[in-house]
Amino acid sequence: MSDTSRLTHLRCEYLKNPLGIDELQPRLSWIFESSRRGARQVAYRVIVASTPEQLAAGDTDMWDSGRVESDQSSHIEYDGTRRRSRDVCYWQVSIWDELGNVLTSEPGVWTMGLLKQQDWVGKWITYDPKIIERDAEALQATELQPGTPVLFRRSFEVPSIVRRATLYATARGLIEPRLNGQAVTDDKFIPEWTDYHKRLHYRTFDVTNHVLQGENALAVTLGDGWWSGYIGWQETRAPYGTMQNSVQMQLEVELETGKFVQISTDHNWKCDTGPILFSDFMMGETYDARREQAGWDLPGFDESRWLDAVETPPPCERIPEFGFSNNQKRETNQPLPLVAQPSEPVRVVEALAPMSVHTAARDACIYDFGQNFAGYVEITLSGPAGTRVQLRHGERLNPDGTLYTENLRRAKATDVYILKGEGTEVWRPSFTFHGFQYLELTGLNEPLPLAQVRGCVVMSATPSGGDFECSHPLVNRLWKNTMWGQKGNFLSVPTDCPQRDERLGWMGDAQIFMRTATYNMDVAAFFTKWMTDVADSQDVDGIFPDVAPRLDEGGNFIGLDGLGGGAGWADAGVIVPWTMWRVYGDRRIVERHWQSMVRWLDWLERTNPEGIRCNHLGNNYGDWLCIPADTTFRTHSEMKTLLATAYWAHDASIMAELAQMLGRTTEAERFEEMEACVRDAFQDKWLAEGGRLVVETQTAYLLALAFDLLPEHVRGQAAEHLVRLIAKEGWHLSTGFIGIKELNPTLTLTGHADVAGRLLCNEDYPSWLYPVVHGATTIWERWNGWTAEEGFFDPQMNSFNHYSLGSVGEWLYRHLAGIELDPAHPGFKRFVIKPYPTGDLEYARASYRSIHGTIESSWQRLEDRFKLNVRIPANTEATVCYPCPPEAAVLEGGLPANESKWIRMLGHDGQYVAFSVPSGTYEFSTAD
Repeated sequence: MSDTSRLTHLRCEYLKNPLGIDELQPRLSWIFESSRRGARQVAYRVIVASTPEQLAAGDTDMWDSGRVESDQSSHIEYDGTRRRSRDVCYWQVSIWDELGNVLTSEPGVWTMGLLKQQDWVGKWITYDPKIIERDAEALQATELQPGTPVLFRRSFEVPSIVRRATLYATARGLIEPRLNGQAVTDDKFIPEWTDYHKRLHYRTFDVTNHVLQGENALAVTLGDGWWSGYIGWQETRAPYGTMQNSVQMQLEVELETGKFVQISTDHNWKCDTGPILFSDFMMGETYDARREQAGWDLPGFDESRWLDAVETPPPCERIPEFGFSNNQKRETNQPLPLVAQPSEPVRVVEALAPMSVHTAARDACIYDFGQNFAGYVEITLSGPAGTRVQLRHGERLNPDGTLYTENLRRAKATDVYILKGEGTEVWRPSFTFHGFQYLELTGLNEPLPLAQVRGCVVMSATPSGGDFECSHPLVNRLWKNTMWGQKGNFLSVPTDCPQRDERLGWMGDAQIFMRTATYNMDVAAFFTKWMTDVADSQDVDGIFPDVAPRLDEGGNFIGLDGLGGGAGWADAGVIVPWTMWRVYGDRRIVERHWQSMVRWLDWLERTNPEGIRCNHLGNNYGDWLCIPADTTFRTHSEMKTLLATAYWAHDASIMAELAQMLGRTTEAERFEEMEACVRDAFQDKWLAEGGRLVVETQTAYLLALAFDLLPEHVRGQAAEHLVRLIAKEGWHLSTGFIGIKELNPTLTLTGHADVAGRLLCNEDYPSWLYPVVHGATTIWERWNGWTAEEGFFDPQMNSFNHYSLGSVGEWLYRHLAGIELDPAHPGFKRFVIKPYPTGDLEYARASYRSIHGTIESSWQRLEDRFKLNVRIPANTEATVCYPCPPEAAVLEGGLPANESKWIRMLGHDGQYVAFSVPSGTYEFSTAD
C-alpha cells in the first residue's frame, strides 16, 4: 500500500483524546487521506479496549464493531457494554479501501467522567470571611473592589508509586488548580460559562506526572468570572445570585499496589488571600507581587497563618416558574447538575509582539500590536518594590495619539501590577481578558522594550478550518478580519464583542455568522456546547432567548419584554442545529433539541394565528444597524414585521426538512403546511405586481428571495428590483446584521454575481472595505463606527471587534472560491465546487477542512484560458462546475475531460459545464 494513504484526525465527540466525557454513546470519527484518485473506504472496523496493551493485542474487552460494510467515517456511535464512571477507553480504527488494502490508525483514547452525582465525594468549600476582614486594608487598595481571589491548599501523602492520577474540578467562579508547585493545565477560565440556573461544567485532568510518592500539595486559586463578576451592562455583580465563590475538587490516585488515595475538598483545607487584590473580566486585575507567598502550592509550606476553609451547600437548580413574560423563578432542592465540558477549552493560542511604542502623555507609553484581539498582556520588567505599573487597553487611538477608551462604557479594562523588587519579574493576569489593539502602560520611567511586552491571544481553542486568498489585497485583509473577529469573540460562548461591558451570547449574531465560522474553524464542539446553553435558556412557553446563557436582571429572569423572542435572534434555536446537520452531518444535535425547536414553532403559531408574526415581538431588532436609508418612518415598523414573518417561514421550512431527515413524516407534513401558510400570508401582505415588495428595502428583497417566499415566476423580477435599489444607493449596500448575510449569496444565485463582486470591492463608505482602507484589523459593529467625516460614532454602542457584518466570509468560500454544500448530502460527503469569478479579480483560492477531509478550490484567469484546480478528499465525491460557453472544449490535466475514466459529464446550463468526479486532484481548463 502506498505510504500516501493513511488514517488521521481521530476524534471522539469532535475532540482529540478527550478526558472525562459524559456521553454514554460517544461518536467516533476519522479522516481517510490518500493522494490516489478514486480512493474510498468500503468497510471499517472499530475496536475499543481498556488498556493500550489489550488494544495492541486485539483484546477488545469493551467493543469490537466487527467489519462493517460502509463508507461512513464520522459519527460512528460506540456500542460497547461498559460505560461507567472513570472508564478509560483506548480505540483504533481499521478500514478497507476500494483496492482491498487495509489501513490502521494510531490509537486514540477517551475517558469517562463522573457520571453520577454520588461519584462526587468532595464538598463545596468557600473561604472564611475573616481572611478578608483581616487583610481589609491591603485588599481595599483599589477603588474598584470587585471580588478578591482566594488561595486554597491541602497537603497529603502518597505511600507508593503512582500508576494513574486524575483530578476532577469545578467551581462557582473560576479556578487555577496546581499540584506540587506546577499548574495542572494551561487552560484558562475553568469552568466555562453555562446557564448556571440549569447546569455547571466540570473538568477532568490527567495529573499522573504531577503526583509524587511521599508528601504532595494540591492547591487552587478561586476567582470571580461569569458566576459572580460583572456580565453584560448590569450595574451590579453576581447575576446568578451570590457574590461568594466556591470550589469542589477531588483527586483520585491509583497506586501500583492497586490501592487508591482520594483527596477531596472539605473543611480540612486551608485558605488565605494572595497577591491578586481583585480580578474581574471587564474591570481588570490588580496584582501585588509583594503579597506572594513563596511555596504556597508546595508540600511543607507553613500554613499556620491560614484559616480553615468553610463547607458550603452545593448550588441548586433554578427554573422559570411561569415563563419569560412573567419574570418569575424559583429554586429547587435539586443540586445543580455537574456535566463534563463538551467543547475545546479556552487557551492562549497565539502570542503577538507589539509593532511600535510611542509616548502619548507624561509617562504614558502606547504600544501598538498591529492587530485588534481578545486576551491580555504579559510584561517582563524590574524595578523597586512597590512600583505600581498600570496597563489600560483600547481598540483605537484618539487623534492626539492617546488611548481611546470611551467605547468601553463601564468596562475599566485596567490591570495593575505592583513590583516586589526582586530582580526580573514576569507577570500576566489570571482571571481577566480585554479586547484591544493598543496598550497604555504607565508607572515606569521609560518604555519597556518591545521584546518585554507580549500580547496573549485568548479564545476557545477551536481548530483551524479554512484559508482564503485572492488577487485583491484588501479583500484578503477583509477575510483575515472575519477570522480575527471570530478569534476575539468565540470564547466559551459566541459573544458580541470582547472590549466593553457586554460580551453576551447574542443569538442573532451567532446564527448570522455561523456558516462563516464553520469555514474559518472547526466549531462543531463549540456550537454543540452553546446549543445546550440555548436550550437551557428557553422558557416554559417555548420562547428562545435573545442571548444565551441567559442572565438575571434585577433579581428576575430577563423577560419577553427584555431579551427574549427577538426575530432573527431567537430563531437561532432552530438555525444552529440545522446548520450543524448540514455542515457536519450531525443528526444527534437535532434529535436532542427537537422538542425545544418544536416548542418554539408551536409558540409562534399559537400567538400569530393569521400567519403574520406581528404579536409578542419582544425586542424586535429588525435589520439591526442597517444604513439609515433603510430605516425611514415609512419602512421601519413594517420592515420589522416582514422580517419576523420571513424568519418564521424559514424556521418552518427548516423543521420540515429536519423532520423528513428524522423520519418524522407527520411532523414534516405539519411544518410544510405551516410554511405554506406563512408564505401565502407573506405574499398577500407584501407582494405587489411585477415582483415588487410593498416594503422596498434591500433586506426585504433579500429575505424574500433567500427564504423562497416568492412565486417562482416573479423571482427574477424581484432580483432586478433588488439590484435597482443597490444602484439607487450608488451601487452600495444598505443592509444591517440580518440582510448582510444574504446579500452577496442571493445576488450570486439570482444571476447577479457581478453586482456582488462590485459590492465586495467598494472602498468608499458604506462598504466592507471602507474599514479595511482605514486600518481595521477586525470587523466593526457598525458601518460608520468611524468615518473620515464624522470620526468616532457614539461610544455608547461602537465596537471595533464584532463579527456580524463579517458574514460575507461565507460568500468568499461558498461562491467566490466555490466550495459549496450539496443540499442533498450533509457534511460535505458529497459537495459542489462552483466558483463565480467576479469583477477584476485575477484569481481566488480557498481550502476547507471538512469532517471528511480537506477540500481545495483554486481558479485563475490566464490570457488565453480559465484554470480551475480542485482537490476532492478521499472517500468523498464532488460535482465540479466549470464556467465556460457550451461550445468550449474542457480539458483536465491537458486532456479532454469527457474522455477521462474518472470524470462523468452531467450537462451544461449555459454558463457552467458540470462534472461528477471522485476523490483526487484535478486541473480543469479550456482548450486554446
